Amino acid sequence: MPSLLRLRPPPTLGPNPNPNGREYSFSSPLLSRRKLMLNARMRLSSIRGNSCSARYAVLGAGFAGLSVAWHLLQNSLKDSNLCIDIYDEVGIGGAASGVSGGLLHPYSPKVKVLWRGAECWNECLKLLMVAERAIEARGPDRIGQDSSFFYMDEPIVCRRGILRTIMSEKNVEIMKENVRSCLENCNLQLLDKDAAQNLVPHLHVPLNAAVYMPHALNIRPVHYLQALFDACKNLADELCVSFCKKVEVNLHKEPISTLHELAGRYDAIIICLGAKVDMLPEFSGKLPLRACRGVVAQLKLSSDVGEEYSCSSPSILSDAWLSFQGPRSVLMGSTWDWASKNYSSSVSEEEASRALEELLPKASAVYPSIREWTFVGARAGLRAMPPLTTLGSLPLLGCVNDALRETDKCMYWLFGGLGSRGLLYHAFLGKLMAKAVISCDEMVLPPELTSWKQMKVWKDSL
Repeated sequence: MPSLLRLRPPPTLGPNPNPNGREYSFSSPLLSRRKLMLNARMRLSSIRGNSCSARYAVLGAGFAGLSVAWHLLQNSLKDSNLCIDIYDEVGIGGAASGVSGGLLHPYSPKVKVLWRGAECWNECLKLLMVAERAIEARGPDRIGQDSSFFYMDEPIVCRRGILRTIMSEKNVEIMKENVRSCLENCNLQLLDKDAAQNLVPHLHVPLNAAVYMPHALNIRPVHYLQALFDACKNLADELCVSFCKKVEVNLHKEPISTLHELAGRYDAIIICLGAKVDMLPEFSGKLPLRACRGVVAQLKLSSDVGEEYSCSSPSILSDAWLSFQGPRSVLMGSTWDWASKNYSSSVSEEEASRALEELLPKASAVYPSIREWTFVGARAGLRAMPPLTTLGSLPLLGCVNDALRETDKCMYWLFGGLGSRGLLYHAFLGKLMAKAVISCDEMVLPPELTSWKQMKVWKDSL
């Protein structure tokens, strides 16, 4: 049964989107959407049966887009030719994904396991391994032959762990209880002041309690995404050889100003544009997303300062996080500017100054030594923040043909609203999205990820 029949969210997902208590109408709109999905699936099956090929467009080369591309390759029909075109005008990791601090773990600020945290964590580990293998396969003899592999001299994953100091008395017992419910393969340790300062000298531990995540990871986002794209190219080559079929993955550094530009060229288009989805006229003002600009500052420790940050010491989470990139390099973030619509990753001197004024007091409250470090630059990204539900702030996924009213054979899918947890969610949700796209079945997706369609801003656009 086509997934567009799922129009009402489960009662646990949050406030009733229809507070007046009236029942939704399931007459002609539902039948038309059912017919739309069924006809699209029949046309797509017919096309594949005749030409034995599938063509997909992925809009966006960040966490969501490259995860979808990888899983489309992994789950594609073995006897079918395949073409995946990735469109991103600023290239791989050029938008908000590339500005991420790269702190990867499956916990909330109160160290509670996030929605589907175990599955998200496990799928992230798998995709990180894929990216690391792509680097290993490249080999040192090819360094310098391809400018996209500028990161070959440093790892994309730093396994140094993450430490969160408990700063509020009201959270002490809650966090201690959550520590006891942690994941086995990303365990939590409750530390006292001495143990915490043994990991991070000079750390401020006012309540004699900190939570250590020894298996949490530091990711270099742009390096990781470049490697994941290369893994997609490698897999495409392997599929060509193994199954004697044509498989290609292409990156197009060009803007897509409207979906009409791609009409008639693809079996499915997956929109993974983050906050830039609002720039498409087909979606402008229609999605329950809020844009929020975040500035991340880069700091260096001068060589004349003797005590550098230990490579075995963890990164630090607090009201402002510190993601250590090396003994004398750290990223500090992030600001939350809810009024900005600035998509540029560039940061002016004025904006950088404001960011430092906001972030430095927060970071130094936990790690006072950060004041000895020197500001050297800043980048920013515009996040697409989803609405809050009782399960947390969950991304928006689903088929959106019913709103686009397109007449061609193409299926249109949305994968957006990853917010500040795109790194954690991208692998698991990219896998689900790819399966939904290939099967033309939205029912593959958990209902809590498609429940946003019941919100007024979306329903009014239909």
